[in-house]
Amino acid sequence: MIAIIDYGMGNLRSVQKGFERVGHDAVVTRDPRRIADASHVVLPGVGAFKDCMENLKNYNLLEPICKAIESGKPFLGICLGLQILFTESEEFGRHRGLDLIKGKVVRFNFKLGNQDSQLKVPHIGWNDIRIKCRTPVLEGIDDGFFFYFVHSYYVIPEDERMIATTTSYGMNFTSSICMENIFACQFHPEKSQEGGLKILKNFGDLS
Repeated sequence: MIAIIDYGMGNLRSVQKGFERVGHDAVVTRDPRRIADASHVVLPGVGAFKDCMENLKNYNLLEPICKAIESGKPFLGICLGLQILFTESEEFGRHRGLDLIKGKVVRFNFKLGNQDSQLKVPHIGWNDIRIKCRTPVLEGIDDGFFFYFVHSYYVIPEDERMIATTTSYGMNFTSSICMENIFACQFHPEKSQEGGLKILKNFGDLS
């Protein structure tokens, strides 16, 4: 059973339906016992970093998340669920994350050409990935495959060896990471049609 952590933020039902479409049972829960008993754990999320951390704390979910990762069971972080794995975020001040991955979360800040030529933030829409590190979750995903993004901030890991994919949006940024039993992505597999469903299936197939 795949446990999708419910902390009041994110497209929980969309993620659950995505897993169901590829033949994997998934439950949306904030029950620490169900998270502990699950074979796989997913942390999705959309919204502000600070609110996310506060909700996880208020629902007593910080320890179950850390224990799930420490146990070695497959863990998938999506969008904000990627970012809070890091040491800290610069979103509306400085806020401490789970610090399971050393690094920080920063905002897009760039201009192209003259002062009137500026890419929009948030970065919304389809964009391609460049694979830097092959991992089982990316099995069957070609370099240059397009996924759906909605975000204003991106992660900068201290250890670049964990970067699984990068994406270009005025600059190259880390769009997914892999570290032992963790795979986490800035894009939304549940909104990314064929490629996204393939990622969800691959993750669910992990033992």
